[in-house]
Amino acid sequence: MDRLETGSVKRDRSSSFEAGNAEGGESAAAERHRKGRAAEAAVANFLRREGYSIVATNLRLGRLELDVVARLGPLIAVVEVRTRGASAWTTGFGSVDGKKRRRVRRAGERLWQRRYKHDSAVERMRFDVASVTWSSRGEAEIDYAIAAF
Repeated sequence: MDRLETGSVKRDRSSSFEAGNAEGGESAAAERHRKGRAAEAAVANFLRREGYSIVATNLRLGRLELDVVARLGPLIAVVEVRTRGASAWTTGFGSVDGKKRRRVRRAGERLWQRRYKHDSAVERMRFDVASVTWSSRGEAEIDYAIAAF
């Protein structure tokens, strides 16, 4: 198994998503929400295959939220998950602007202060980004950037 290394991007194509039927009563917002949750689950499964343990998904810290928090030994990885359709103009990576990075970093700092600051088994925290693109067949393609910001 290839290990994730700092500065690397890894691609995975092993998850799928069954789209809802907007005509059947599900709104576009509800379908985006389902796709977002499916993307977070796909990324969590990807990280488990890489040897990480999942600490939390959709972790609320006041008004802030972290999509996935994972652990690999003394490392805590905070992962921002972004989704895009097959016809999107930009990748999920391109959608993580300065404002989003600041919010995720602030949430990560809050998590560190509340949970890991005094945990001697944890040495550092890293901020990663996973970009999930859904194919027309509902398959997820995950591009994963280590230490993205």
